Amino acid sequence: MDPVDRLRRLKFRAWHRGTREADYMIGCFFDRHHATWSADEIDLFERLVEEEDVEIMAWALGTAPVPAAYAGPMMDAMIRLDYVDIPR
Repeated sequence: MDPVDRLRRLKFRAWHRGTREADYMIGCFFDRHHATWSADEIDLFERLVEEEDVEIMAWALGTAPVPAAYAGPMMDAMIRLDYVDIPR
């Protein structure tokens, strides 16, 4: 898949989660960080967005342990929650 189309598809998946809270958490994270991701990090995010919203949010909020498959710099950045600017 063309890299531009791939990122466009990921942005859609990040912003259309099913709940406003998950949209903001995952969508804002994508918007803030995707431009600096390597191909491996894009692959990781692609796998991450296939997980259930409740799981991703629990990992990011620290209410559930992060699975080894997602542990690392990307999830560390998500846990900081310094990327959520709620549009008004």
